[in-house]
Amino acid sequence: MPLNRHLRKGRDLARTAGDHASDMFAPLTVIGRGLRHHAGWAKGRWQATPKERRGPTVFLVAAMLLGIYLLPHGLLFALVALMASSAWVGRAPKAPPSPPEPDVADIKLSALYAALTPYLAGPDDLHPLYHHERGYKDAFRAWEFDGEGRLSRLELDYPAYFTDTEPAARARIEQVVQGKAGRAREYRFDWDEESNKLRIATLAPLPTDIAAQRFVAAPGEIVLGFTDEDGSARTIPVGQGGATVQQPPVVWRTGPRSAEPHLLALGVTGYGTSSLIRSIALQALPFGDLVVIDGAGTGEHACLVNRPGVHTVETSLHGALAALEWAAQETERRLTALNAARHAGSAPPEDVTRPLWLLLDHPTELSELAHAEGRPDPQDLLELPLRHGRAARVTVVIADDVEARDRITPTVRATTRARVLLGPAGPEEGHAALGAPLDIVPAAHAPAGRGYARIGNGTPVRLQVPATVDPLDEEAPAQLRDAVISLLPHRDTRTEAAAPVDVPPRPEGPPPALPADPGALTAVDLGKEHAPLRFRPLA
Repeated sequence: MPLNRHLRKGRDLARTAGDHASDMFAPLTVIGRGLRHHAGWAKGRWQATPKERRGPTVFLVAAMLLGIYLLPHGLLFALVALMASSAWVGRAPKAPPSPPEPDVADIKLSALYAALTPYLAGPDDLHPLYHHERGYKDAFRAWEFDGEGRLSRLELDYPAYFTDTEPAARARIEQVVQGKAGRAREYRFDWDEESNKLRIATLAPLPTDIAAQRFVAAPGEIVLGFTDEDGSARTIPVGQGGATVQQPPVVWRTGPRSAEPHLLALGVTGYGTSSLIRSIALQALPFGDLVVIDGAGTGEHACLVNRPGVHTVETSLHGALAALEWAAQETERRLTALNAARHAGSAPPEDVTRPLWLLLDHPTELSELAHAEGRPDPQDLLELPLRHGRAARVTVVIADDVEARDRITPTVRATTRARVLLGPAGPEEGHAALGAPLDIVPAAHAPAGRGYARIGNGTPVRLQVPATVDPLDEEAPAQLRDAVISLLPHRDTRTEAAAPVDVPPRPEGPPPALPADPGALTAVDLGKEHAPLRFRPLA
């Protein structure tokens, strides 16, 4: 008889004996499983019983066992009951172990790799880095997930033939990554063109509970908002959530020594361009004079009316044109007075060294109205303050809608080297608004005041504007309204708190100037009976 047949016959006999043994000992197996279940239940109840109740529990169990022992045939009945209970409890077989949970990293990274494959795979590549039959571990070098299982960091390789120098190609990859990793967060993309590597990092949300307040800054420095720790070279103390914390600010330096004397802020509707204007106005009021033009006519800046240092707040085309004509002549007068003081070797007058701020909110609305009526464009009147404002201590701040950037004149775009973009915007809009490509992909839903800032030739940084609400808006939180009211000068003591003592005193008025020609003194009435603006003679 062959050896294989003997082995097969031996295996059959062993299998048959095992089956008979399992059938024979099946009741004992069921009872043993039930006894283990009872023992585990008793152990759990004993551990759950408080220590002060364990003594009485042992006494009751011992008394019950003694009673069973004294009963006729008590032990037999107890044993039969225990076996029956064990057989009933142990009748169900042991549940199979649950399959291990799938790896979150494996699922999400596989999906991201499959989504990037159509954009990073080449048809002529003999050894493609991205292929439908390959895994993500060949292309992804390092990754990290946060506590909620969301992708926080990723480093990947891409083929050398990918056009990483084209903004459209980059934007396509960034859009795919954001779609797979989550559109509710912001991501920074670091393209290493020399090594063909892409590093992706999730950015933490910026604080949104910083209200308007007096920031620690030098005269001429404006805190536009707050950014990440690596976006600013310093921190300042701010009140946040009832405590004082250190936050990195985005500081815009103005004045005659500033390389970026004027600011252009563009934003999506409802994301806080008017709040940025109010924040700048509150910081500039203690040290300068203001002319505010509200092109939208919504009354967002009515809280500045009749305040010391605010020459006028205009909402009409006639008033805006008159105010800008005065600003142009005031800029020329200041230049003439400063040049005369330099030639004479004397100190310039105080009225020409005190900063003058021109704050324009949505001026393109007035430009369209002026074109329809055949009147001068208000933006054309800004040419002299924009080109010579740094020497004349005149600062221009313009805020408008991002969709109206094509209606902004070339002079305004060329002379406003400090840029702010508020709200979620695409790569093309970000490049057009900031003048540089944005390496941060905005979140799909951002809070009001969230955006990006670029000062001069610097790198764009994230920005969160302080919550500077309209104090006349009854729907705004009372705490935020009181914070703005406390910063306004010359408040009504019947309804508002007393003025702070740390605000520097404002001069009663400029020193008198003797005109060369008395007939040259003319006045322009801007429709405000309380504070008319007057042209000073160009000496």
